[in-house]
Amino acid sequence: MASLNTELFRPPTFAATSAPSPSLLLSLVLGLALAFLAWIWPRKAGNLPPGPKPGFFVGNREQVPKEGKPWRWFRDLNLKYGPVVYLQMGQTPTIVLGSAQAAWDLLEKRSNIYSSRPRFIMGQEILSNNMRGLMSGYNDYWRRWRKVLHGSFMQKAADSYRPIQHLESKQLMHELLKDPKNYRDELERYAASVIVTVTYGRRVHDIYADEVVVENRRSMDVLTSVNIPGKYLVESIPALLWLPSFLTPWRKLALEQRERDIAYYTRLVDEVKAKMDQGTAPFSFCKQLLENKAKTGMSDLEIAYTCGTPFGAGVDTSSGTLISFMLACAEFGPSFIPKAQAELDRVVGSDRLPTFEDLEDLPYVRAIVNETLRWRPIAVLGGTPHASTEDDYYNGMFIPKGSTVIANLWSIHLNPDDFPDPHRFDPERFMEKRDYPGKWGHSAFGFGRRICPGMHLAENSIFINTARILWAFNLTKARDAAGNEIPVDIFHFTDGFNSMPHPFEISITPRSAAHATVIEREWAEAAEELKQYD
Repeated sequence: MASLNTELFRPPTFAATSAPSPSLLLSLVLGLALAFLAWIWPRKAGNLPPGPKPGFFVGNREQVPKEGKPWRWFRDLNLKYGPVVYLQMGQTPTIVLGSAQAAWDLLEKRSNIYSSRPRFIMGQEILSNNMRGLMSGYNDYWRRWRKVLHGSFMQKAADSYRPIQHLESKQLMHELLKDPKNYRDELERYAASVIVTVTYGRRVHDIYADEVVVENRRSMDVLTSVNIPGKYLVESIPALLWLPSFLTPWRKLALEQRERDIAYYTRLVDEVKAKMDQGTAPFSFCKQLLENKAKTGMSDLEIAYTCGTPFGAGVDTSSGTLISFMLACAEFGPSFIPKAQAELDRVVGSDRLPTFEDLEDLPYVRAIVNETLRWRPIAVLGGTPHASTEDDYYNGMFIPKGSTVIANLWSIHLNPDDFPDPHRFDPERFMEKRDYPGKWGHSAFGFGRRICPGMHLAENSIFINTARILWAFNLTKARDAAGNEIPVDIFHFTDGFNSMPHPFEISITPRSAAHATVIEREWAEAAEELKQYD
């Protein structure tokens, strides 16, 4: 069946001014007619995937829960209708995948037609001026962006960043020893400092005072807040873009943040340029892009936005995963921590911290890392949704061209067929070979050509810190003044594009005085080496 070509009726990308008034009424009528046709057109296909009955005009959009956690509703749909669910979100057909096999079959095996992106009106067009490669369609701009990201962050390149991760992790151990109650900020400082050092060649000492962190956090908070599926009606009815500014207050914040982003990202690149001119710039991703500018054909603004990618994609996911690991330790620690510590004692001993060279000899610690990524994925909606570029059929079900495809990890990672008793944290799942598509045994890094380019950097960070925290500390539930354990809630997570645990209390104490001495000694050595990045 032919698909409706919405490109013909797409209004120009919105800028700071409204559309010309003479065409406003015609554009609105045309856009609304298109929305109605797009709503009714796919219903002609009797073999669409199953799903809830859509309402008139806006389809299933009004059925999306308003509390900000659509992934839970998506899992309910997968449990009710199966691993492939159809929704009509305004004029956009939407497919929710709820099993690893369905996601693998479509997004990996058929990546040639499932590697584009949906139209992100708020996050990409208004907020980002179409400059974020993560949300870009399957086009030349995205290919250029992907090439430089993969060249700088895939396996071999990512391993070259291990020295800074090794040193920053030693500072993290020192901070956890001295101020364990502030563990959350310390984990975020580690993740931010690694990313900022890798990207711009300088460290982060204080996440509340460092301008890079403050500005990037603000930018990412706005981006994640506007990218929640179903939050803005304009995503379902793009014709609303033609309305004048006084009728569309929802775009004011995005436009203000866009101007702030452009000024800030550009200033960071200019700082690296100045250091290059002075001959004082250390190796960094930004420096590499500037040196290869003629080769890649990237403009200064493209470079500026591309340099913002690692922070946006890596800080929340890395720190959030480590926070989830701490939550698992508080709730399930007695079931796995003793076994992990026995393995660490046998392989590492008690007179040094674990290193990356111990990786292959620590299978149980690696299993804990994989179970953490499986148990509570931070990019809970599977990262940025995919979009289909051709009509397709899967197991007899019709998937229209232009469908938004969401690989909902809350469904995939909690599928009891793959992970029995899925809310239980159990590293044993990864201690034996299982019938699961892909090489990790989980799907936390995405699929196909849109797989996370920073996955190896992230995995290295999670491994080295998981190993060292387990080696160095005992982690249990905190206790109140009366000595009673303070419970934790393994479902109390934030809203937004990335979802991580809300603050919780946990007891973090050194395993022995000898372990504390090793931490202090290795931190003193690392502090000297880290001065080169200051």
